[in-house]
Amino acid sequence: MGRLAFIRRTSAEWTGGAAACAAAALAILASGARPSAAADVVVFTSAAPVVVEQVLATAFTEASGNRVLFDVGTVREIQDKLSASGRPDIVVLPAAALDLADKASVLRPGSRIDLARVGIGVVVRAGAPLPDISSVDALRKTLLAARSVAHPDPLGGGFAGVQIARMFARLGIADAIKPKISLAYAFTGGVAQVANGDAEIGLFNISEILPVKGVTLVGQLPPELQSYITFSAALHAGGTAPEPAAGFLRALAAPNAREAWRSAGFEPIGGEH
Repeated sequence: MGRLAFIRRTSAEWTGGAAACAAAALAILASGARPSAAADVVVFTSAAPVVVEQVLATAFTEASGNRVLFDVGTVREIQDKLSASGRPDIVVLPAAALDLADKASVLRPGSRIDLARVGIGVVVRAGAPLPDISSVDALRKTLLAARSVAHPDPLGGGFAGVQIARMFARLGIADAIKPKISLAYAFTGGVAQVANGDAEIGLFNISEILPVKGVTLVGQLPPELQSYITFSAALHAGGTAPEPAAGFLRALAAPNAREAWRSAGFEPIGGEH
């Protein structure tokens, strides 16, 4: 999927709280001086955190003059690009995936920062009755009673799909629910399947539910079943705009960015790994 097409879709769909997030983000670099020659900062990122990254990028560009270009994909797609000598300025991935990039020596030593974590949520079509997910047993009954359930493909290289598949096995419903599963990533239309009624229930990262119109977030998975994904970022060792990239990396983890992360469905962390 082209980077611009994805950015237009998410920007158009994410309305709730966007203005407040942007205002908070603008304060991060409001006092910074614009450089005489602007640079392009290329970010390889998985999909879950990209909406809040875009909000913070808008503030960063206004304050510094440097543009931020996002190349968005699944974890596996980003890993494949890095293995094929892709040279972004910044890499944003789940912490476990960034560990692998670190071991492959493609990241700049000492640049890694933990940004935020996100849990898996349950989503239904706007206006639909809210199912009971208040306990492990209630969630089991809800999933078994659902006409159809959408979630990311566990074999597609993402983390959420694997966690959801493990949850089905833990609940003892993997075989029973398999015929009504629809596999789709949130950023390629998975949540939209719930919005248009093709799927009755969806299970996706909360950050990927909130930007989509026509759906209601029922809530997080019960604590006993919840699996958080921590997202981390680092400078790529081969980046061509190291100083502007370092500035944007600081902006992503700055204290003033915390409200933007929260509004996008994350729990901010911040600080070095």
